[in-house]
Amino acid sequence: MNPKKADKIAVGVIYMMSGIIVLILASLLLFILWRGLPEISWEFLTSPSKSFQVGGGVGIQLFNSFYLLILTMLISAPLALGAAIYLSEYAKKNWVTDFIRTAIEVLSSLPSIVVGLFGFLIFVVQWDFGFSILSGALALTIFNLPLLTRTIEDALQTIPATQREAGLALGLSRWETVTRVILPAALPGIITGMILAAGRIFGEAAALIYTAGQSAPALDFTNWNPRSITSPLNIMRPAETLAVHIWKINSEGVMPDGTQVSAGASAVLILAVMLFNLVSRYLGKKIQKKITSA
Repeated sequence: MNPKKADKIAVGVIYMMSGIIVLILASLLLFILWRGLPEISWEFLTSPSKSFQVGGGVGIQLFNSFYLLILTMLISAPLALGAAIYLSEYAKKNWVTDFIRTAIEVLSSLPSIVVGLFGFLIFVVQWDFGFSILSGALALTIFNLPLLTRTIEDALQTIPATQREAGLALGLSRWETVTRVILPAALPGIITGMILAAGRIFGEAAALIYTAGQSAPALDFTNWNPRSITSPLNIMRPAETLAVHIWKINSEGVMPDGTQVSAGASAVLILAVMLFNLVSRYLGKKIQKKITSA
């Protein structure tokens, strides 16, 4: 066969396979939005859910999702940043660091249900945190930490070695070089990785079923006492998130309008994850442009 003809056939096959994948993903996305967007309204986004009545919303579940996301990122982001800096800038290349990287790869591939069961046994039962936002945040930290560490490490390793050498040549210590030279240059990649990780956390359900719980107590948004069970700030209360709510609606079938609520909640979840991705790309490009033009 003529090499040029074989090349054209190979390129055509690749384009066809890519088109099929894009078509499947676009069809799934459009189907979810087509079913769910008509159900979304301000009342739907702010009102509490109802188990045996029609007209329930996802207000508390939506708040729980964002609150759990913020708490998880506050715990996991500093840990991941510290681990990534150590592995990228300080760790020597030996069997210990190879073992650490292998452990990170293994942990990042764990099914979320396994992380949820681990969190149930340790945080809920052993540490007696019960089904709570704190238990869910700690479980999601374990779930998110390996991937976030690897993402930040990759962002740090993309910085040329000449920048490190330039910082050391100017008399900066290694830590000063990391904080004043390497981290600012790697900031676009770090922020992009964190926002993408936030989207992954926001859509997680399996790990939270066994840690944060499947109930959403009524919240009083005028009560700012973090020890009160009705306070939205209480991290020891059970907190059903949006993703868990979707699973619960379809598994229990106690809502007369469960199909409509599930469709609307799914559309909200998809839109939120899409927003995380778009914001990560926008911020990454904007910060990169600002740094390179400075």
